[in-house]
Amino acid sequence: MPFGNIGLPGLILILIIALIIFGPSKLPELGRAFGRTLSEFKSATRNLMSTEDDSKPAEEKPAPPTVQVVPSGKVASLDERK
Repeated sequence: MPFGNIGLPGLILILIIALIIFGPSKLPELGRAFGRTLSEFKSATRNLMSTEDDSKPAEEKPAPPTVQVVPSGKVASLDERK
């Protein structure tokens, strides 16, 4: 059973259990701490991805072959004429 498919009843059950364990006074503080942690994780991930992209040299893609119409009506690639 995947955890990504919890649904509304599961979320309500988790909230009730958290309320019983931590109490109503600690729950907002835990939510803020979780939000800050998630925000810092996302920021660090973005920074890591951007520095990784900056450090990679740009890969050169080969230019597509050019095509030229010859008088005989056939299409010939310039790369083939070399």
